[in-house]
Amino acid sequence: MNKLINVGVLGCGYWGPLLVRNFKWLSNCRLTAVCDREPKRLAHLQNLYPEVKFLREADVFLREPELDAVVIATPVKFHHALAKAALENGKHVMIEKPMAASSAECEELIELAEQKGLVLMVDHTFIYSSPVRKIVEIIQAGDIGDIRYINSRRLNLGLFQKDINVAWDLAPHDISIILHILEEFPTSVNCSGNAHVTAQVEDVTNMSLSFRHKRFASVQSSWLEPRKVREMTIVGTRRMIVYDDLQTHEKIRIYDVRVERPPHYDTFTEFQYSYHYGDSYIPHIDQEEPLKRVCSHFLECIEQGSRPLTSGWEGLELIRILEAATASLKANGAPVQMMNGFSTPASRTLRAIASA
Repeated sequence: MNKLINVGVLGCGYWGPLLVRNFKWLSNCRLTAVCDREPKRLAHLQNLYPEVKFLREADVFLREPELDAVVIATPVKFHHALAKAALENGKHVMIEKPMAASSAECEELIELAEQKGLVLMVDHTFIYSSPVRKIVEIIQAGDIGDIRYINSRRLNLGLFQKDINVAWDLAPHDISIILHILEEFPTSVNCSGNAHVTAQVEDVTNMSLSFRHKRFASVQSSWLEPRKVREMTIVGTRRMIVYDDLQTHEKIRIYDVRVERPPHYDTFTEFQYSYHYGDSYIPHIDQEEPLKRVCSHFLECIEQGSRPLTSGWEGLELIRILEAATASLKANGAPVQMMNGFSTPASRTLRAIASA
């Protein structure tokens, strides 16, 4: 029988308690310790899980000899220092999105994890969700044809952050899905936005990612909308997918609609676009909490010594895009050209061979 993996969760604000619950009930691990500076948060969780060790000091927590793995769910500005200390103490690490405050910090963590032979994973939760997995399955089967563009909107009223803007807070969900679907890194990024509530912290942004072959994606993020919106549209040459994450049972709808340009015409009067209107259908999706899959995948990678689907490399890709968006914001929306990323299947294969 395999030894149970001892896991600790660092940070019990908004997301931490959900991680605590999921790791507590997974059969191949033992939730050993939880750490947070706020006594009231710890007291609440201690009432729920009295058998777990609760600590207030991060440095004491990270030196716990029993811990095999650490999950970091703190504000972004603390991610790098805490993850680095955990890796230096021989712990496998999973970090909430975004991975760190800069690409340089991400690169240092990746290098340290590889030197130590430890798993470094980023919680890009939606990659593990049933709707996104189904969307990838549909696209890879060729059902919608070639992707033309992707449009996403993630809007709500609050929760306002003080250390990061709305693009760093909300856009990582959509960017991670877009990169996962397209399997390539953008050639350029541009972003515009404004700060209305807190000075120099944009609460509304519009980001565009340009890819090869005239493909692009737009990402709208806001903390100032009266309605909560979590919607993505994927337009293909044959069909279109609408993904509404707020729907309870019908999160994905596929529309058999498209616009076709006539292949040949002699005069302008003969030129007519062809509009195809077909049926729409709703594919069946398994109902399972994506965070449970995230936590299970982290444990599996530790057991098998394998690279996570959302490893430090994927975390770095996303941070590079957010940095480019920040640079574009400062340049009044001017496009920022990107160097080659790591997302293409070929480069992923090369990286896997290099690390074998």
